[in-house]
Amino acid sequence: MRILITGASSGLGEGMARTYAERGEDVGLLARRLDRLEALRAELTPLPDAGAVEIGRLDVTDFDAVPVAIADVVERLGGLDRAIVNAGIGKGAPLGTGKAHANLETIQTNLTGAVAQVEAVLEVFRAQGRGHLVLISSIAGQRGMSKAQAAYSASKAGVTALGEGLQAEFAGSDIRVTVIKPGFIDTDINKDVKTSMKSSLDAGVKALVKAIDREPKEAAVPSWPWTPLGAVLRHAPDELTRRLV
Repeated sequence: MRILITGASSGLGEGMARTYAERGEDVGLLARRLDRLEALRAELTPLPDAGAVEIGRLDVTDFDAVPVAIADVVERLGGLDRAIVNAGIGKGAPLGTGKAHANLETIQTNLTGAVAQVEAVLEVFRAQGRGHLVLISSIAGQRGMSKAQAAYSASKAGVTALGEGLQAEFAGSDIRVTVIKPGFIDTDINKDVKTSMKSSLDAGVKALVKAIDREPKEAAVPSWPWTPLGAVLRHAPDELTRRLV
């Protein structure tokens, strides 16, 4: 299988890249930090069962460059079977406190950048009539969060809605769309979160890959406790969401 992963230089993206490459899949890795991708490729390529590792620089907020970068890596992979739209950031501040740049950058990266990536990937999938598109959203997109998390949760709610719309459009076709909603996993985005519900990065990546490979319409990862908590969040009182930030 030929798999494209964006935001592959750290966190969940890097973890997925390692997992898929080590089990023999061909991976195309894109991120802003090309030096980290080069180091990752140098580490993965010599492994006995590793698949091909192609890399490229991608800033998802450079909208003109997104389709070029994706098309280039897809060409070097020789095609595309699965694309994981993972690139994102967790910046943010309470709205109206003079830090609009952080909230705007979060929306632009997580949502508008995701749309740009999906546009490029779906051109490939529409042309070949098949493919698996994976959107990495968040449990935070289940319900609007307060304070510094407001823009982040809004961006991820948008990603979820985008996925749901595409699922309806491609229902019954060979283009499949999955929305993944990670809970608290030990990545840079969640480094300041203090909770016993935070999973280790290794456990989170394993749960993520397992869920993606099933190709469901949506999945919360890890499934416990985030599947039931995600359902609760939709109807929880505001006091609960305030406690989560």
